[in-house]
Amino acid sequence: MDSRFLGMDELVEVPSVAVVVDVMRAFTVAAWAFAQGAEKIVLADSPEAALALKARHPDWVTLKDGAPAPGFDLVNSPGMLRSADLGGRTVVQKTTAGTVGALAVKDASLVLCAGFVVAEATARLLRTRECDRVTFVVTGEDGRADEDLACAQYIAGRAAGAGTDAAGYLDRAAASRAASELTEGVRQGVHPDDVALCLELDRFPFAMVAAPEGPLMVLRPFPVP
Repeated sequence: MDSRFLGMDELVEVPSVAVVVDVMRAFTVAAWAFAQGAEKIVLADSPEAALALKARHPDWVTLKDGAPAPGFDLVNSPGMLRSADLGGRTVVQKTTAGTVGALAVKDASLVLCAGFVVAEATARLLRTRECDRVTFVVTGEDGRADEDLACAQYIAGRAAGAGTDAAGYLDRAAASRAASELTEGVRQGVHPDDVALCLELDRFPFAMVAAPEGPLMVLRPFPVP
């Protein structure tokens, strides 16, 4: 499998297959939302778009980065989300990096959103689809976020059939700038367990596939045997 690792600004063409990686915390949160019963996640391109969707669909659950804000029901924290009951609900997610990265490749034939919590399921889906060329979108820090790059490289190795040991990749993520900022309280809307939850390898048995549904880009869980 030919793997490329690009930041969002380096995307000069629409990839055939894209894996958008945001470990801390967008796609860890998305996986937890599905585990808590969410039916689907609508990826919004701005806070205003998220709030407009909420205005049209009052029963939808809005979620964003940072501190709580009027109109938003939840913040982008897996530690906080794990106590939410999202049974059958639609979640609207807007984050600084993850949702932006997914929308940047919305025209790809296959878009997967990933973190360590769904790493093996993501790799298995890439193997099942026999993907020859995969673009991994490293969303954090303009493509330099080591937690995202480490996760992308780990998934690429697993998808290629290599007996890749996760320990070194998880260590890199644990030592990343994002992990430090979450631990030290630099970022807002943080639970003390967030970093540990983001580093739980293969917590969930599904991959996450994003695809257009009408005018919206919608993320859904995809069980992988």
